[in-house]
Amino acid sequence: MNRKGKRPAAQMRAKTAARKTKPKTPRAAKPVQTTTSRDKVRAYRKRMRAKGLRLVQIWLPDTRTPEFAAEAHRQSLRANASPFAAEDQAWVDSMADWNSD
Repeated sequence: MNRKGKRPAAQMRAKTAARKTKPKTPRAAKPVQTTTSRDKVRAYRKRMRAKGLRLVQIWLPDTRTPEFAAEAHRQSLRANASPFAAEDQAWVDSMADWNSD
């Protein structure tokens, strides 16, 4: 202690901090999740079917790969070299203007 019976500020802060600290009590355990992700997916699919929808899963080529781009280019060159290229292109152009109404 220093003069007049007062403690240094550092000691006072340490004592105050110690008083404010509560002893840690163990937290209540989280409730066990009874619904698995499989159950959630099953319920979701059931709701969607009830709405009249049907699940369709297909695998498609990844159009972002260099291999896809190279194959598409190769096929376009081959189609362009075909003796029917002009006729095929005319049909594609006519379908572009086609209206289903």
